[in-house]
Amino acid sequence: MKMNKSFIITLVTLSLCLLNGCLKDDALNLPFISYQPKNINDGLILSTPSDEDVNAELLNDLYNDIYNDENLWSLRSLLVFRNGNLIAEAYLKDETDITQRHIIWSCTKQVMGVITGIAKDKGLIADVNNPISDYFDSEIQNHQDKADLTIMNLLIMKSGIDYSNEVQTDELLRQIPDNSVEFVLNRPISTPQGTVFHYNDGNPHLLSALIQKIAGKPIDEFADEWLFSKIEMTNYNWVRYKDGVSFGGFGIETTPRELSKIALCVADSGKWKGQQIISSDWIDDMTSVQTQIANFEYSFGYFWWIDETRNIKFMWGAGGQFAFIALDKNLVVVMTSFPNTKGEYEIQADEALSIVDRIIDASN
Repeated sequence: MKMNKSFIITLVTLSLCLLNGCLKDDALNLPFISYQPKNINDGLILSTPSDEDVNAELLNDLYNDIYNDENLWSLRSLLVFRNGNLIAEAYLKDETDITQRHIIWSCTKQVMGVITGIAKDKGLIADVNNPISDYFDSEIQNHQDKADLTIMNLLIMKSGIDYSNEVQTDELLRQIPDNSVEFVLNRPISTPQGTVFHYNDGNPHLLSALIQKIAGKPIDEFADEWLFSKIEMTNYNWVRYKDGVSFGGFGIETTPRELSKIALCVADSGKWKGQQIISSDWIDDMTSVQTQIANFEYSFGYFWWIDETRNIKFMWGAGGQFAFIALDKNLVVVMTSFPNTKGEYEIQADEALSIVDRIIDASN
């Protein structure tokens, strides 16, 4: 699962389209016909709104509105689960998106939160308050300013490492450094660890490399063994850097249905069809508020986002990739969009949550 030419070509093509405005011009929705889920034998359990006590008429109105909302032109899919069952799905641009993989960007970070919990469950990580130097003995020798950096402060984005997604991630995507771990560790410390929330791709990438080292295999293989295969998730690719480290901040390509399986497992306290995959204690900690973010409406757990007002936990990737867990109504809502939209064209969390609000209102 190394970085491949098709992945780079996809990124470049989408970026060029965005610059030239071609995405918005060409991205016309298909006609809305039905939200009835299709059985493709991928492990998901299908149901109907009425069987799960959801108002089918209100749900139909919502889908009609979404298909006709020009502000949501970049939306590609909307899936609704109640009580763990898929009750509605639609692919607005291309029906093949039901099985066609797309990059989910930073939703990868939330997967990393789950994987870290599994590594702890397996005894690979003794305590998240331990310093990374306990595991990165050789890697940290030339970076003693980071010897005391804890796994916890990677998880909550308070490492203090001066890493910019616009600059450093761009360099990683262009394959500039030879060693991605050294590249991140070589960045200076800008604030004392544990003091300032700074969202970036460097923290989860270090954690990916750390777990890879102690597990003796890349994160994508470790994840397949202990998570993906357990939740019947098969249609994915987790891109590795040229040094063999899986991109911890943004590397997963998958489908909306497969993405939903991560959220469904988390929503069921770490279980999949009755089998405990991740400890419920870790799920509770991961999706609980670990840090408040100044002047921002959402809080942060272990790589997971939290809307405290709505009591919603969620995955969030650039361009408008989301998986929302509304525990009070036993709902999971997944949305995906064109992955490289930015600025005013990007679907933000507040816009997506307004859709979730309507689904909550339709659920008795």
